[in-house]
Amino acid sequence: MRLEPIANPSVLRRLGLPASALLATIAVASGLAAVAGADPLATLGLIVKGAAGSRFAALETLNRATPLIFTGLAVAVAFRARLWNIGAEAQLYAGAIMAVLLGTGALPGAVALPAMALAAMVAGALVLLGPVLLKTRFGVDEVVTTLLFNFIMLLFVSYLLEGPLKDPMGMGWPKSAALAKEARLPRIVDGLRLHWGFGLALIAALTVWVIERRTAFGYEMRAVGLNPRAARFAGVPVNAVLVKTALLSGGLAALAGFSEVAGLKGHLTLDLSPGFGYTGIVVAMLALLNPLAVVPAALFVAGVFVGADSMSRAAGVPTYIADMLLASSLLFMVLAILLVRFRVVRG
Repeated sequence: MRLEPIANPSVLRRLGLPASALLATIAVASGLAAVAGADPLATLGLIVKGAAGSRFAALETLNRATPLIFTGLAVAVAFRARLWNIGAEAQLYAGAIMAVLLGTGALPGAVALPAMALAAMVAGALVLLGPVLLKTRFGVDEVVTTLLFNFIMLLFVSYLLEGPLKDPMGMGWPKSAALAKEARLPRIVDGLRLHWGFGLALIAALTVWVIERRTAFGYEMRAVGLNPRAARFAGVPVNAVLVKTALLSGGLAALAGFSEVAGLKGHLTLDLSPGFGYTGIVVAMLALLNPLAVVPAALFVAGVFVGADSMSRAAGVPTYIADMLLASSLLFMVLAILLVRFRVVRG
């Protein structure tokens, strides 16, 4: 048995295999629900209802998807250039720190949010710049360095919340001082939690797509990702492209931290992210690294989590089924991607 590359996969193959992966994921979820002693169809129905069965549920799904769009875009951009950014979590927290530093100050209302967003992007970009320079200058594996930065950043945030950024009026769980009113992203729907960070995420997805498909930098990024040796032979400055890709990727991930602080939480806490940076890898892979497809992929992942919370309360099924659902969907999608590009040949 061996794998043979397929030069031009058919439309049926490119669309049918990912669709089959989703069907296989549903089958796995149904089996897990049955093992937990629940009706599989009723459980899946409760997940869908909990994610989109009401105005409140749908808006909560959009709210949960907002940081996932940013981190999914960050991962998709980096992976497209074969830069393995596993540190979106650290970049997210870097953006959140800058949002708090500027948002609790005395910035004029008209410039507060733009300044916070820009500072957050710069901070996230700088966090990823270190690992990419180590990669391009000394050949250090960026998987290790970006992953370790996640733990370093969490410890740094813990220090800040116990020291320089600690809210002097706070009680109990450490948190920073609250952002000023003019430093908060407005709500899209009055009385509900959905904020304009979601609109910013949609703009970011479209912008990244335009960069990838309509600019020389996007072409260079894709060329480096497909074959860095061939790209270098053709005159593409591979190391410079990787640095620029890292700056874009880190900035996108940092916007997730900015949006969570300025749009939802209003202050920085150690549990600001329940793993948005890591989940962004799942989102990017489900989207096949396509910036526009990141949006529905993030909505799917967010819907699974929001729906699973509701389903657990209604059916008494553990919410861990959501983790299993996402893990199986990722594995099946990776297999589908492989079979789109290769066919299994005997002999």
